[in-house]
Amino acid sequence: GTGSKQSPPPAAMLASATSVAASAAASAASAAARTLTVVTWNVAAVNNNPFEYWLTIPSHPSYEKLMIDVETFLEDPGDGDVPVHMVFTDGMYDRLERRMIETAGWDETVPTVRSMWMEDFRKRRIVSEFVRDESLGSKRLASMPDRVTNTINVAGEGEKPVCRPTVINMYDGDLSTVDKWYDAWETFMFDTELDILAGSDSKTTTTTIPYKMLKPIKRSKYPDVTEEEERASLPLQTLCGAIFDAVLVHMMNAVSAPDVWQPLKRTIAEALVRDKVPNTLGILEKQYAKEADVITLQEASLALIERARGGPLGKAFHVWTPAGADPARDQNSAVLLRKSTFPGEGDEITDAVESRLGKDAPVARGDVLAVRASDSRGVPHVVASFHGDTNGLATAPVLDALVDAVKSCDGKESNGRIIFGLDANTYEFAKPKKQADVTEFGKQYSSRGLTSCWEGDGSGLRPSEMRTTYNARTYLQPQLNKACKSSLLKGAAAGGVGSKADINPKDFILFGSGEYEVQRVWKDNTGEGTYEEGAAFPTLTFPSDHGIVAAVLRDVGKVRGEDVAAESCSA
Repeated sequence: GTGSKQSPPPAAMLASATSVAASAAASAASAAARTLTVVTWNVAAVNNNPFEYWLTIPSHPSYEKLMIDVETFLEDPGDGDVPVHMVFTDGMYDRLERRMIETAGWDETVPTVRSMWMEDFRKRRIVSEFVRDESLGSKRLASMPDRVTNTINVAGEGEKPVCRPTVINMYDGDLSTVDKWYDAWETFMFDTELDILAGSDSKTTTTTIPYKMLKPIKRSKYPDVTEEEERASLPLQTLCGAIFDAVLVHMMNAVSAPDVWQPLKRTIAEALVRDKVPNTLGILEKQYAKEADVITLQEASLALIERARGGPLGKAFHVWTPAGADPARDQNSAVLLRKSTFPGEGDEITDAVESRLGKDAPVARGDVLAVRASDSRGVPHVVASFHGDTNGLATAPVLDALVDAVKSCDGKESNGRIIFGLDANTYEFAKPKKQADVTEFGKQYSSRGLTSCWEGDGSGLRPSEMRTTYNARTYLQPQLNKACKSSLLKGAAAGGVGSKADINPKDFILFGSGEYEVQRVWKDNTGEGTYEEGAAFPTLTFPSDHGIVAAVLRDVGKVRGEDVAAESCSA
């Protein structure tokens, strides 16, 4: 009893230390639980032409040389601008004419085409008067047959698409000479029987031959076409398509060597098409699957989604696709919810969003997906994924429809916290009334009570820091008016105006402004969690033309329990 404090027994000390540690761990856990990591990525539909867009391929210096040599040939061919008949020969024309009469039965209009050949096409110079002839472009005489027969999807599980023998698709036969090309081309166009899907139900098939797939070119749609050309448009487009392909083969072998450009084409085709699905999933699995709570994807093929479900992502995430996904178009939005963050599977409410869209909104099947799910604390969320049309004109109506659906009281969709990953297809320097302006979009979502991952410090949008695309067409594709000069590509990062490059702030993560705030945001166009500004992509290791956007969101909303349903809401 000297008044000195006794030391507490060791067990009590341990217990109090344990309880302090436990409460510290609990508060750390609750702090950790109060963040949500969200990733959005337009993984991009497959492009059939491996040469269409400028790629960044440091490992293959021959690529840039080849593309610049093609550009030079088409801009300034000099002595290379030979007459058509020196490339697509009279002998080839005679063989083609025989097939158009005997196989296709176009005997009534072929004589018209022969006189056009003799008096006009055979004498034209291949670059200045054929490939670069603007009237051929406006009449669609070479681009229409290319579009219809370039890459034909055939029926049957896992069947690879069939490619016309040409430079500008995944055809992997030998194109080392124009003669070898013509033999393969004629067989393809007139002899190759293909089973293709006939109906939208993806079950009905029909057998056809490529020449039968060509459609007449109508003056009513393309007014530059003459009456004579309209009448003969089937054999005429077949001839122009053949000349176009012949010139491409001739040009590639003139500016490069077959054993340089053909293996290069194969390398690109493997990375961007054959291995696109595993490469895309590899980036998600390696870089994002461990941390992400929510992943929204756009333009995903059903093959990619099925593979995600069956792999590591499917073990950790609920994988959602729209009930109305379109197997023929095969560009679908998807939502992946981490099972530990969102224990219940949730339910799809896409219909509630789409039913609020006007008839005019340019939205295709599979573009919109909205899923309602509660997190591990019971807080309801509505997670949505959306792919905008090229000009971004559907983005504003879809945003309004989503917010209206979530605020309404009809059924289960009401009163969730919105997490919205989207390719908004907004533009930094939009054409007024023709394209969605990024700043206007910012005003719109703010007016609906949402904010974005790009406004973390409250200073508003800075479009030049938000760019998530950097792509530009090369000269090796049918629409030369859209080609971007290599010299402009390098300087395009300064603003991209006039360069014909698409360098724009297109991708967003949106959420309720009183519910989350941005702790960290980053972009990725390497697959390594970093973004190289000023580099054109896709690349051999990053298979999309959109960058990934990721954000860690800190929860600042009140977690209201029972009173959620009591909130007033407007239908």
